[in-house]
Amino acid sequence: MNIRHNIVLRQKLAAEYVLGTLRGGARRRFEGWLHQDADLRNITAQWQQRLAPMAEFAGDARPPTSVWRGIERRLDLKPKKTGGWRFWQSDNLAFWRNLGMVSTAMAALLLMVVVSYRPLDAPVISYVATLSDDKAQPAMVLTADRQHHALDARVVGGAPVAADKSLHLWAVPKSGKPRSLGVLADNKGRFTLTDNAISDDVAVLAVTLEPKGGSPDPNGPTGPIVYKGNWVRL
Repeated sequence: MNIRHNIVLRQKLAAEYVLGTLRGGARRRFEGWLHQDADLRNITAQWQQRLAPMAEFAGDARPPTSVWRGIERRLDLKPKKTGGWRFWQSDNLAFWRNLGMVSTAMAALLLMVVVSYRPLDAPVISYVATLSDDKAQPAMVLTADRQHHALDARVVGGAPVAADKSLHLWAVPKSGKPRSLGVLADNKGRFTLTDNAISDDVAVLAVTLEPKGGSPDPNGPTGPIVYKGNWVRL
């Protein structure tokens, strides 16, 4: 397969590779292409920059006790009175065969459980944006949760903000005045997500450096732009 001139397929494969959903032979072929294709490496790096910062917002998820009990039952792991599990001392060939088969299945089961037992109020990320500084270095991550009407912002790099200054987040439309999305406090913020924050007419997302508390001008920013970027719909 020649994907060199298939732009859509190159983007799709790079995104799946970064997410980890590209498996088996397809993943090995893609890694072979990476060694020979500098442009494909750049595309993959761009997807890593887009998706990796989402981990900043990932919360902890604990599988229920029943999952661990199921693992113990399937592997016949029972604590002995002498203390601790001694399954590693077993010379039962059937045990080790079962362990090999079950371990892979349980790993997949655990992954499903972590996703399935997500709290009902857990965020459902529908948009993500990585805002960069003037050196094209990632400096801020935004996530939009349309289901809960929540917009989260967090600074992940960039220069420190002076005590008498604030970072003010804006959605800049293709025409008209910039729309204020919120003022960050301590390099982060959680705001109400409005439709005009992610609408199709948003040309760019920008962060300006303003006096403490945000821009004093209700019509738009007064300070310089320090970060900018755009939404990626998931």
